Amino acid sequence: MKILVSACLLGENCKYNGGNNFNETIAQLQEKHEVFPFCPEVEGGLSTPRIPCEIIKGKVIGKDNKDYTEFFLKGAEKALEYAKEHDIHIAVLKQRSPSCGYGEIYDGSFSATVIEGMGKTAELLEKEGIEIFTEKKCGRGER
Repeated sequence: MKILVSACLLGENCKYNGGNNFNETIAQLQEKHEVFPFCPEVEGGLSTPRIPCEIIKGKVIGKDNKDYTEFFLKGAEKALEYAKEHDIHIAVLKQRSPSCGYGEIYDGSFSATVIEGMGKTAELLEKEGIEIFTEKKCGRGER
């Protein structure tokens, strides 16, 4: 099975602060499946490290109050293209991210308050029929 995975979950240092979100359970998927790491924020043109961003009224706004939506939409499009190119129909994405968040995102107050919502990449991939899991709910088919 081919699986698109948020690159930070596999230990790639592409997180906004220059670190990663390595997850051993997700890394073990590589033992039985063909795993394709992808960071939509980097692929959308943002640097690592970068300003933290959250979704506010549908736009991706940085902690510096600038609008970064264009970068996140570009990254989402590239993730979809990549998934289509490699015939991928399943994704495991980083929970709460403004790109990859699935079911839960931060509320835009930069206070770690979680609300129901979708990151830009998760939203597009789901719309295009790709089944999405998070690192917390991988394999259980839940949001």
